[in-house]
Amino acid sequence: MRKKVDERIRTLIENGVKLRHRSMFVIIGDKSRDQIVNLHHMLSKAVIKSNPSVLWCYKDKLDISSHKKKRSKQLKRLRERGQLDPEKLDAFSRLLDVGRVTHCLYKDSERILGNTFGMCILQDFEALTPNLLARTIETVEGGGMIVLILRSLTSLTSLCTMVMDVHDRFRTESHSEAAGRFNERFLLSIASCKACVVMDDELNILPLSSHIRSITPVPTEMDSEGLSEAERELKNLKDELSDDFPVGPLIKKCCTLDQGKAVVTFFDAILDKALRSIVALIASRGRGKSAALGLAVGGAVAAGYSNIYITAPSPDNLKTFFEFVCKGFDALEYKEHLDYDVVKSANPDFKKAIVRINVFKQHRQTIQYIQPHEHEKLSQVELLVIDEAAAIPLPVVKSLLGPYLVFLSSTVSGYEGTGRSLSLKLLQQLDEQSRAPATGLEGSHSGCLFKKIELNESIRYASGDPIESWLNGLLCLDVATSLPNPSCHPLPSECDLYYVNRDTLFSYHKDSEMFLQRMMALCVSSHYKNSPNDLQLLADAPAHHLFVLLGPVDESQNKLPDILCVIQVCLEGQISQSSALQSLRDGHSPYGDQIPWKFCEQFRDIEFPNLSGARIVRIAVHPNAMKVMYFLYAHLFLTVQYFEGQISPILEETNEANIVHSPIRVTEAAEKVSMLEEQVKPRTNLPPLLVPLNERRPERLHYIGVSFGLTLDLFRFWRKHNFAPFYVSQIPSAVTGEHTCMLLKPLKNDELVVNESEELGFFAPFYKDFRIRFSKLLSDKFKKMDYKLAMSVLNPKINFTEKSSDGFLKTLDGILSPFDMERLRVFTNNMTDFNLVYDICKTLAHEYFEEKIPVSLSYVQASVLLCLGLQESEFSGIERQMQLERGQIHSLLLKVLRELYKYLNGIAAKEIELSRPRLQRRVLEPHDVSVDDDLREGAKQVEEQMMEEKTEGSVDAELEQYVIGDKEAEALKHSKIPASGIISVESTKLEDQNGSDHSTKKRSKDKHYSSSKSKSAKKRKA
Repeated sequence: MRKKVDERIRTLIENGVKLRHRSMFVIIGDKSRDQIVNLHHMLSKAVIKSNPSVLWCYKDKLDISSHKKKRSKQLKRLRERGQLDPEKLDAFSRLLDVGRVTHCLYKDSERILGNTFGMCILQDFEALTPNLLARTIETVEGGGMIVLILRSLTSLTSLCTMVMDVHDRFRTESHSEAAGRFNERFLLSIASCKACVVMDDELNILPLSSHIRSITPVPTEMDSEGLSEAERELKNLKDELSDDFPVGPLIKKCCTLDQGKAVVTFFDAILDKALRSIVALIASRGRGKSAALGLAVGGAVAAGYSNIYITAPSPDNLKTFFEFVCKGFDALEYKEHLDYDVVKSANPDFKKAIVRINVFKQHRQTIQYIQPHEHEKLSQVELLVIDEAAAIPLPVVKSLLGPYLVFLSSTVSGYEGTGRSLSLKLLQQLDEQSRAPATGLEGSHSGCLFKKIELNESIRYASGDPIESWLNGLLCLDVATSLPNPSCHPLPSECDLYYVNRDTLFSYHKDSEMFLQRMMALCVSSHYKNSPNDLQLLADAPAHHLFVLLGPVDESQNKLPDILCVIQVCLEGQISQSSALQSLRDGHSPYGDQIPWKFCEQFRDIEFPNLSGARIVRIAVHPNAMKVMYFLYAHLFLTVQYFEGQISPILEETNEANIVHSPIRVTEAAEKVSMLEEQVKPRTNLPPLLVPLNERRPERLHYIGVSFGLTLDLFRFWRKHNFAPFYVSQIPSAVTGEHTCMLLKPLKNDELVVNESEELGFFAPFYKDFRIRFSKLLSDKFKKMDYKLAMSVLNPKINFTEKSSDGFLKTLDGILSPFDMERLRVFTNNMTDFNLVYDICKTLAHEYFEEKIPVSLSYVQASVLLCLGLQESEFSGIERQMQLERGQIHSLLLKVLRELYKYLNGIAAKEIELSRPRLQRRVLEPHDVSVDDDLREGAKQVEEQMMEEKTEGSVDAELEQYVIGDKEAEALKHSKIPASGIISVESTKLEDQNGSDHSTKKRSKDKHYSSSKSKSAKKRKA
């Protein structure tokens, strides 16, 4: 059945096309998808050019597949079941096949940044977040439409109680009920958007969109060529500069007049080639900042600049920049691969993003990406481009500036993590210093040339777009003008801290909305990174609470008080031991409860997560009231007095539930009627927006903590107020170069038994363990940390005045050997080089900073000992850090080691003397007996021995052969003595000896004969 579409819908679409404004449609019902074809058809008829492209975003599943073959199979199955209307099938299939539809998962929405579509369809409302909402809507061009598809709802107010996917991240074990305040405010805000229509799935306009009743077609103001006034001015600028090279070809790529003027200003600074020149480009999201920077850098290459560096929080932010650098090269007739090459990153974290362009047409030129904290690589830079500078911490941005040309761009309101600290602090400072005379001091920017450019005209859509205004109001994106200067600066003692009721804050009442915008403006101006998701966190997270510091309130004046300070606090803890054990076993920490889970992980302690605590998420102070120290007063008021129960009186238990747990109600509806008759309006019976702290019972807490990027000023502020660290991340942030640090302060509580002498209570032993671990990591993970920051984190005791000896060294056993002490003595007497005692210095440094050696040192002396002993730094590095001469460092080190040696020698001098091993030489003394007497004694002993041998009848072995035997004696008796006196007698010894030899030979021959005979017998057998 055909049905006439409401003319107001068609009029809204046509008006958007004429004015280049976007329109938005919210369709409620199970058959919402069928109406997309009709809306796309009406948009196609209103747009003169080709069919509008479509972006279809979803959570995880489409009703109809985006793949053509799979879609045909699905449609065939539905047709066979009789669940498909052929008429609707043809129209929807034609849209999917011919309508240039791009499907995108919400989790992959980053890949659509920089693209432009004529129509955006958002389904699966429960998966939407403020970031996704802004990211997808901003891709729609002027004249396009946004379609939000909702399933069937019994009532519009049921949208406020819908469970969102992001609520899973807000819930913790002790805070499990997430509220729907953001959805309630969203529903009320679309009722006030003049370009938004809420309809059912039959295109019947619901009463929520009553503002569309009086819509009428609008005329357009164009000249004879069909150009508006702004387009005519841009055309004149292009014609005027068409003959100038290279700015002429580049200006033709500009889409708006503001963008064209920005490129001209950039190019003037490029041709000027003056050192210490800074050009800042400030604009909201979608104004073409990155494109203007890309075209300007293309012109800088044509002007001869060789070393150009570009930095941003991530290479993903530079996609548009490098795209327009290449477009500028095309306009200048540069050819890729012939005149320049594009290099993509091999780092998997950068996802193949472009990080360098090498140009070699005229000479070697480079456009190189560096990370924000790598400022030491800028020694040879000629032009530095800082994109999205507001998302980079202010100290990092300042360290990037130097004596070279700087182009700086900043998004002051948008959805990609923005902050106004850049525009409110740095740009104001640069503007003041540019007017001052040059001082020549290092790090000073006085005398530099400074220009600021602002872009107001949007690229994708015309100015005054109602969807942009609605989105900025809903997500508090454009809050720069919502922060008025305080009428006065009262003394901190005259100010009061109030608890903010979030039900009233997000109720969309006029005064509540103004107060919310001011609060968010304060947060954006004080913090370098903000996101629209922070707003949903503030609204729906059950563990988060808000406090504001206000000056004296004059009730006679009917106006909102000035907000001096905003504190966001998150309640944590109360985790069961079973959950803590499970987390330790799995090695995974759930969302939320950052301090308990990190504490449990670091110390393997399952008792601490059961305690209740609060984490200070942020403290935002009005930028014009920083010097009054409101943040200090607010912090002390909150942590020391309120949460310790020193402010609020003791209330009766019967009233506690009414004070702490106020009932959460959603938007009111007049009656339970159909959506076609339902009237939605803000709630009326709301509690007060601001509650004095003495009227609210505080939560019982055991501790209060804080987590932030580790910087010297921030750490000293928290450490000054008795917050002690228990965790410092070993890997610094890739964007800021800062280590994440967590600090904790125990509160007075009767539930825990602690040593009253300990300032940190139950936290004291954990803090002691952290200091020991941190000191050991200084030589590796924290080697590059500034010595002042390391000293502040370590917080060593360097002034020993008390006489107590508890914990001090009593012996050197196992620490230093006697040889070490001797080497140390020699060095302290200036008799040797430091290399001889370098290892001893490291040992003594660890012992000293563990407070085992009670020697008082000055801060500079302790710093030198830390740099050399704990960080193991080179002398050249210490010279740069401490700005001291090497001789001064040696002198300080000598004094330190003298004091340490004096103490160690005093406690262990006897021990060293007794335990020191010594070499003993052999002493030569004269004998008691003379040499002559010794010889006589030896001769006497020999003679006595010879006499003993004679008496025994023993014969020497050599004379044995001459002994006369019995036969020889018998022969001598019968022989006669001749005249010569010599008698010859035949000896029998030779015969006996020969007889034995013959017998031996005979036996050997017989043996040989027998063996040969046996061998011949064996041969015959074989």
